[in-house]
Amino acid sequence: MSNSGKARTRMRVQILDRGDPLGSPITVLGRDAWALRVLIEAGKRGFSSIDKPAPRTAHYIFKLRKFGFSIETITEMHGGSYPGHHARYVLHSDVQVLEGHAA
Repeated sequence: MSNSGKARTRMRVQILDRGDPLGSPITVLGRDAWALRVLIEAGKRGFSSIDKPAPRTAHYIFKLRKFGFSIETITEMHGGSYPGHHARYVLHSDVQVLEGHAA
């Protein structure tokens, strides 16, 4: 089955190094683009799946790292009925959004 009929989020971005382009522009699609947009909007505070629930958040982060984005993982503890830990992700790459829309 083809995804061609589905609307997909698309972002075209440029990673910068001290204001200069680092490599070629990158096109990110679907939930990977969603995760990148959330990282950019979250800024230095980052985000976790506790803040923005989504399936497979860690996988989107993994894929963004393969594109070359510098993303820190911070382990945070939480209480509640099911105490444990979760990850908070912080984007450290300087990113310029060249194009971003739902296609």
